[in-house]
Amino acid sequence: MRVVIAGGGTGGHLFPGIAIAEEFLRRDDKTKIIFIGTKKGIESRLLGQLGYELREIDIEGVKGRGGKALVRGAYQIPQSMWQSRLILKQFRPHIVVGVGGYASGPAVLAAHFMSIPTAIAEQNAIPGITNRILGNFADKIFVTYAQTRTYFPQTKVILSGNPVRAAFVVERSKEKEKKDYWQLLIFGGSQGAEAINKSIIDILPQLQSMKNKVHVLHQTGSRQLEDINKAYEQLGIQAKVTPFIVDMAGAYADADLIICRAGATSLAEITAAGRAAILIPYPWAANDHQLKNAQALASEGAAVMIPERELSGGKLFSAIDNLLRDEQKLHQMEENSLRLSRIDAAATIVDNCIKIMAKKY
Repeated sequence: MRVVIAGGGTGGHLFPGIAIAEEFLRRDDKTKIIFIGTKKGIESRLLGQLGYELREIDIEGVKGRGGKALVRGAYQIPQSMWQSRLILKQFRPHIVVGVGGYASGPAVLAAHFMSIPTAIAEQNAIPGITNRILGNFADKIFVTYAQTRTYFPQTKVILSGNPVRAAFVVERSKEKEKKDYWQLLIFGGSQGAEAINKSIIDILPQLQSMKNKVHVLHQTGSRQLEDINKAYEQLGIQAKVTPFIVDMAGAYADADLIICRAGATSLAEITAAGRAAILIPYPWAANDHQLKNAQALASEGAAVMIPERELSGGKLFSAIDNLLRDEQKLHQMEENSLRLSRIDAAATIVDNCIKIMAKKY
């Protein structure tokens, strides 16, 4: 088989694509897979490290970026479709799977007009404009949430869940290592999150009182890396500070408590790992979908939610302290989290992609 995974930009779009690629390769390690993405997206930095080939096209978002961006975006659409067509003509894929992000639009549309089977995956409860358009052209549409069905042609939709990488399934099968300290995992998405970083700096004096009992792994993004690293060092808190964590599955497995945003892919990974979390939804996410994501986990007792408008150092430390000191509650949150997981999502998607290809070929 020859498969194209199109999209990316952020980890929330790219990592489900990697999970789908892994499942194709698990079925047949001779499957040839390439990704279509952009130079500016996370895919340009990460895919090479994971052994995947990336073909780049020139496309970027225009929403909320003013007149010049609209003009440039309008010019890039036909250009990026032509670039996608050349890539597809050369690679001759049996299917193109769009996973969201700017690059998925031109690639999936080009494939459709070339009569190549197509599918798209929608991670969020409310789909973005790109996938709403692509839903009219794709052969199958894979959704994470049941309520998302209403945005697409019903006959095309399959409720699959959001695929997570195989490493998460491997790690969850291992017995959790017993430690004499609590491991905190803190991140704000692939670019970091300034509000989370600031709140962590605010609580470090209080966290210092627990420094012999707490270790921290903190993904900061690149902009605030040095300042946050110095803050930990000055207070003698055991912390590994990094702009980006490649082995996220291992980081989840080691964590006793996770503090992060509430993107759909992060939540799929949290539940796949069966971990407790304090969720701080990004308040400007389209259609406020992160708030809805966080509420879903919190209502099931798998997470604590702190809206960003209510976020303060005092409130965050209180949540951390209460959970770490209540072992029974933390364990119950882990069980609730694991109960919500959908580790078969990638398999469901690949099963149906193979059916699509069988009809064509």
